[in-house]
Amino acid sequence: MKEAALQAQVVAMARELGFFVYHTHDSRRSEPGFPDLVLAHGARGRLLFRELKTQTGRLSDAQRRVLAELGGAADVGVWRPLDLLEGRVLDELRAPQPTTTTPGETP
Repeated sequence: MKEAALQAQVVAMARELGFFVYHTHDSRRSEPGFPDLVLAHGARGRLLFRELKTQTGRLSDAQRRVLAELGGAADVGVWRPLDLLEGRVLDELRAPQPTTTTPGETP
């Protein structure tokens, strides 16, 4: 699954669950390493930053640094197609508390 297809499914799922979703469409003018998605649910007090990757995609050094910095204040992680297929994305969106990064992934 390509990253764009993963993003479309994640965005649709998050919006259905009442999240405000932000994605920078032209990252060339953004801070290097900023995550693909910001997901906020004010009523539930949730703020998630998620980097989306293909199943074999790797985080850049800038992405690791930004996720580590944001992780001190919000719920951060990396989602891949397998996370969507196995229900991890939905579980993390539904979680009442912050979740951890995707298993095996270190910001």
